[in-house]
Amino acid sequence: MNEILKQKATDIKLLLTDCDGVLTDAGVYYGNNGENLKKFNMRDGMGVERLRKYAGIETGIITGEHSPSVIKRAEKLNITELHLGAKNKPVIFNEIIDRLGLQPHEVAYIGDDHNDLEIMKLASITACPADALPQVQAQADMVCNLKGGEGCFREFAEWLIEAKNEASMYPTGKGYITLTNGRKIGKNQPAYIIAEIGINHNGSLETAKLLIDEAVAAKADAVKFQKRTPEICVPKDQWEIMRDTPWGRISYIDYKRKTEFGIAEYAAIDQYCKKLGIDWFVSPWDINAVDFMEHFDTVIYKLASASLTDLTLIQRILQTGKPLMLSTGMSTIKEIEATMAYIRAYNENYPLCIAHSTSAYPCPPHELNLRMIQTLEAKYPGIPVGYSGHETGLATTVAAVAMGATFVERHFTLDRAMWGSDHAASVEPQGLQRLVRDIRDTEISAGDGVKRVYESELAPMKRLRVNISDEYKEKPVS
Repeated sequence: MNEILKQKATDIKLLLTDCDGVLTDAGVYYGNNGENLKKFNMRDGMGVERLRKYAGIETGIITGEHSPSVIKRAEKLNITELHLGAKNKPVIFNEIIDRLGLQPHEVAYIGDDHNDLEIMKLASITACPADALPQVQAQADMVCNLKGGEGCFREFAEWLIEAKNEASMYPTGKGYITLTNGRKIGKNQPAYIIAEIGINHNGSLETAKLLIDEAVAAKADAVKFQKRTPEICVPKDQWEIMRDTPWGRISYIDYKRKTEFGIAEYAAIDQYCKKLGIDWFVSPWDINAVDFMEHFDTVIYKLASASLTDLTLIQRILQTGKPLMLSTGMSTIKEIEATMAYIRAYNENYPLCIAHSTSAYPCPPHELNLRMIQTLEAKYPGIPVGYSGHETGLATTVAAVAMGATFVERHFTLDRAMWGSDHAASVEPQGLQRLVRDIRDTEISAGDGVKRVYESELAPMKRLRVNISDEYKEKPVS
């Protein structure tokens, strides 16, 4: 999760904060004339200056207080975004971002009390002091180690500065992305091999676990599922079409419902994959599916080829901050360009990788067009490019890695003869084992491109070569 927060931090342009209990110790002091005074932490003031200087982040204060000392403190720190006597903080939040031309993902917030809960739902990253209310701590992305008044604002400010500076050291196009668990996909990394279970579990958790077992045995890096909300994804005019299924002759909508896992099944899958040490994630097909999957800390989101033009779905995924893998089957170059432009407009540094794909099941070899891997690589330098295959053989997927694919994905099944739409174009367990083995052999055999004479060549050299270089004449053969 820390990687996700770091990615979100790269967008932040404004840090809004409550005052009492965050910038102050929540104590009440009175001057000679009975005016309400506040005790501020000097380190927090330095945090405001450092945010502005080293991260380009301005600070604003939204408080229910009317204390003149708050006004004086804001003046000293050149904080012009000051809102006193706030009764409805979310309304003020929206007014601020509209006036400044910001988006919610560009704003962070730090608070500590009940009246901060609603505004915390609007900001991209939220934090609270160590002595904040338990409900606030439960909602905050980050709970500071320091209490309000002891420097919690400075602590959060320094974290934002560090995250921003770290991102600037590795700008967009760096050649790899980092998953939420710290693993990397990209150049100079082993190809990330994904066994797509999809809906090949046929609605059975036990089948899903068997498939996970086989993926682990084959040494795949991840398993992937698909998540739909049937009532959204199935057109209404197809709901009552009858279909022969393993559950008998039922309506199409009921069939789709039976193949979808719910919270209990995915909780079991989450625990099972963590136990076996394999990554897992999904392709969500609708906004509700993304909301559902946010219950789990999956490593990445995959956007199916069919969803490449669904900008509403893409925006919801971007709001999570998790890395995104785009699949480009059934798409034109213009459609790919439009989606890439949309993502870059949201966040130029968003962690992103692209999969070349042809959406035919199974796909004939002459339509695989593997050179598109290199075309996408040249078009989007520094963004990891991979391959999502639906062919029946293995050699072409291995070839994709040889041609530069930094990750590969293949549908995976226990038996290609099983009932279901994706089984025929899927790889069986033994095939997956061979695929992983051959990809790793291909990576090892690629070498480093530096010509050298290996020890294993010395004996043939001395036996077969007429003129042997001086450096090898006296070299013993092991």
